Amino acid sequence: MAHTKEILTLAVEIADTMLRSGAEIYRVEDSVIRILEAYGLEDADVYVLSNGIFASANENKEDACSMVRHVPMASIHLSRVAALNQLTRDICDHKCTIEEANTRLQECRHLPSYSHIIVLLSCGLACASFCVLFGGSVMEALFSFCIGVAEQFFLFTCQRHKVSRFLTTVYASVLISLLSIFVVITGLPVHHDKLVIATIMPIVPGIVFTTAIRDFYNEDYLSGSIHLIDALLTALCIAVGVSLPIVLFRYLGGLVQ
Repeated sequence: MAHTKEILTLAVEIADTMLRSGAEIYRVEDSVIRILEAYGLEDADVYVLSNGIFASANENKEDACSMVRHVPMASIHLSRVAALNQLTRDICDHKCTIEEANTRLQECRHLPSYSHIIVLLSCGLACASFCVLFGGSVMEALFSFCIGVAEQFFLFTCQRHKVSRFLTTVYASVLISLLSIFVVITGLPVHHDKLVIATIMPIVPGIVFTTAIRDFYNEDYLSGSIHLIDALLTALCIAVGVSLPIVLFRYLGGLVQ
């Protein structure tokens, strides 16, 4: 029993980390099945959702084992997914024992993310690039860069204080709209709509929506529905956050172009 449980625990832990890092549902399921087969477990069944894992092995034997794992939806970490994919390949090629696999799993979990400075500058640069892409001027791109940096700093602050993801989206959208309005009321030749459209792009749920379409294509309808609802709710939060300052400003007699 201990041997089966040890192998199944390893497979589920790898699947858990992959799912938390943004891996596709079919990739997670396939990885678990291949790991269990590589270590000789039979009658394995795996069912993965966007936020849960159900796995069992050796169902018709005395050492049968089953596991259920709740996996909260988290941010994407593609380098971690790539490292876990390589670990799965090495397990399937019988290149590492269970102990070595556990050690490498811990190494994958502690892969560093980009530094805050790089993320701040990248967010600002992305917002400026989107502004130019949407027909904005150089001045508007410059302000989009500044708003993007402030936006990402605010997101880091919300993450540090463990603010709800949906509330974070609403607050960030309000901040974007307010900063854009403040730039417009200075009288500079900038357009509010271009600033807002460019700077909300980092929080637009594009990857989540694409994942939902992929899940539907792979006939994972439940996971696809979960991702689709998440994307729609995020889009609603953005719409509410952006519109509130605009409505308030116009109510007070202002004008936003």
